[in-house]
Amino acid sequence: MNNSIKSSLITPTYNWPEALELLLISLKKQTVFPDEVIIADDGSREETTKLIERFQKDFPVPLIQVRHEDNGNQKPKIMNKAIAKASGDYIIEIDGDIIMHPNFIKDHLKYAEKGLYLFGSRVNIQESILNSIFKNKTTYFHLFSKGIQRRTRTLRIPFFMNNPKIYDKRSSKLRGCNMSFWKEDFIKVNGFNESLVGWGIDDSELIQRLHNIGVKGKRLKNVGIAYHIYHKIQDRSNIEINNRIEKETTENKITFIEKGINQYL
Repeated sequence: MNNSIKSSLITPTYNWPEALELLLISLKKQTVFPDEVIIADDGSREETTKLIERFQKDFPVPLIQVRHEDNGNQKPKIMNKAIAKASGDYIIEIDGDIIMHPNFIKDHLKYAEKGLYLFGSRVNIQESILNSIFKNKTTYFHLFSKGIQRRTRTLRIPFFMNNPKIYDKRSSKLRGCNMSFWKEDFIKVNGFNESLVGWGIDDSELIQRLHNIGVKGKRLKNVGIAYHIYHKIQDRSNIEINNRIEKETTENKITFIEKGINQYL
């Protein structure tokens, strides 16, 4: 593992403290810690702030809340604000409904490489066990755990990373809930596109711009294991607008967007 990398873990959240609590518990159980954790809070109620304050008392690394007022889904904006404040050279991004395998951070740092970003998959936690995991604060899952889908992805097999696949083009397997990149590359393309409206496309549109400047992808296979907590499908009423923006980014090889992280640097 490259111990010289200074890293920041960034996660967005919005009014789901039960999921955020499990995320933070799984972070405390990491074999390797990031240098800091930043919660990008898209305007949650006081309950979330109180949860973060409780964890800050004995968290192993600085735990920082970056928050703005609730004005609908503004994930690109709050993520830009959080990453602008990040002191790490390397950004590990997960969603606020992710539970991490104990070696999650270790794996992202081990396979980090200049000129590349990393992306991993996820194991799906089904709705049927939500009450149980929230009640019991469950963060450990395995191949035979009840209530999970894509269970072979629970197997951590670093051997598969001896010859990792490098992607010249954005992969359809990309999931923003489990990826990492260099902050300097993120700044080169001006971060997340705040012209995107509501749910969806923000991560893949960002990654497309990284490809447009020559950054390539490396897929994490059976390492960097993440568990995604079930939730209802979010409002996708603006997805056509966002798809059009992403298509323009791809076809016109756009590298730098107007409304991005430069507003907060």
